[in-house]
Amino acid sequence: MLTPYDEFPVHQSPHAFSHIPSTDYSWDDGYYFGVMSPDDGVFLATGMRVNPNTDMVGGYALLNVRGQQLTVRFNRAWRPDFSLKVGSYEIIFVEPLKKIRLQLLPNDSGLEFDVLWEGTSAPYLEGHHYSENRGRRTTEQSRYSQPGVCSGHIRLRDSEWKVSPDRWTGTRDHSWGLYAARAPLAPDPVLLPPRNAPGPARALRFWTVFRTGEISGFYHFHETADGEQVKMNDVFGTPFEGRLFRGWADEEIELASGHHELRFQPGTRILAGATIHLTDTQGRPWRQEITAAAPPWVVQTMGYTAGSWTDGGTFHTYHGSETLALEWDEFDFSVQPFKFTPYAIGDKARDDFNTGLDTNQKIHGLEYLGDITTIAPDGTTTRGAGQVELMINGRYAPYGFE
Repeated sequence: MLTPYDEFPVHQSPHAFSHIPSTDYSWDDGYYFGVMSPDDGVFLATGMRVNPNTDMVGGYALLNVRGQQLTVRFNRAWRPDFSLKVGSYEIIFVEPLKKIRLQLLPNDSGLEFDVLWEGTSAPYLEGHHYSENRGRRTTEQSRYSQPGVCSGHIRLRDSEWKVSPDRWTGTRDHSWGLYAARAPLAPDPVLLPPRNAPGPARALRFWTVFRTGEISGFYHFHETADGEQVKMNDVFGTPFEGRLFRGWADEEIELASGHHELRFQPGTRILAGATIHLTDTQGRPWRQEITAAAPPWVVQTMGYTAGSWTDGGTFHTYHGSETLALEWDEFDFSVQPFKFTPYAIGDKARDDFNTGLDTNQKIHGLEYLGDITTIAPDGTTTRGAGQVELMINGRYAPYGFE
């Protein structure tokens, strides 16, 4: 089947674009965008992904206002319509890699927006993501991340926010390829031999995209339970990498290393703030001071994982309509951690959904709205905002977590 993309001379296989090089249900391609203001305590997270092997395209629009979270989820069949539009939601590429328009037109959920997302620097292509288990590739994926500014408006019923570049920061990533398997489209582990993925296990992931004045950029850490930054056979894998930009391309500053001093809310693993020490390839020291500006928003309502849809599925599964499935919900996540039960799934999937934890345990959000200050080697400071994703799984010795 031909697609509009086949019109352009950019093919990288002898097949049409609708034919992908894998039959795995974990192969997908899509976007994530963040639109945020620490001063307002508002974070809009939105995105769309295509899963060619289920023939579905789906996405979400999640608005978190100081812990009050509304999520709109939607999907439809992909091959009848290759546009980046599902119902009243659309992603429009005004200028690829620079200007993207995000729209959610009026709908029954009460959430709508029209935002122009503009990059403040070039995207950063992360190191290739690769992992395997018992000789089978379980991840092989490319991803780029990019900081930006935003303009437009967001409206939720009687509340409205004017989005302006002086106060609102943007983050985004685009990834494609084979990603980690997600229930219910993944085989039940009891049908397979025990995992035998060689290499050290990841205990910490710290990922951030930010804009502070003329300085913007991206970096991430991945560490073992003892705080070692080593290459891992993992869905993320890279020990450390990143780049700072001054303007769009006035200066590119490659980062060579980094370490962190994280602060947590008492008795929890919830991030309160951080001091990040970075060293560039010229040996110059950079520092960032990060404060969590609101309760972290919660990924479990986005649609990626089993039970995030009311029928127990995801935005990659069929929900009774090939033209449009649409639903939304609202939660108060202002006090964390909390108990959370996903929709309409059995005990096994529920445990998977909660990252393998006993469902009597409380969980918390992983995605933070950060108020960020960057201190350059010459002492110059710039203030702005960014997104921090923090995952600490199991034991992590540097901060005494068992």
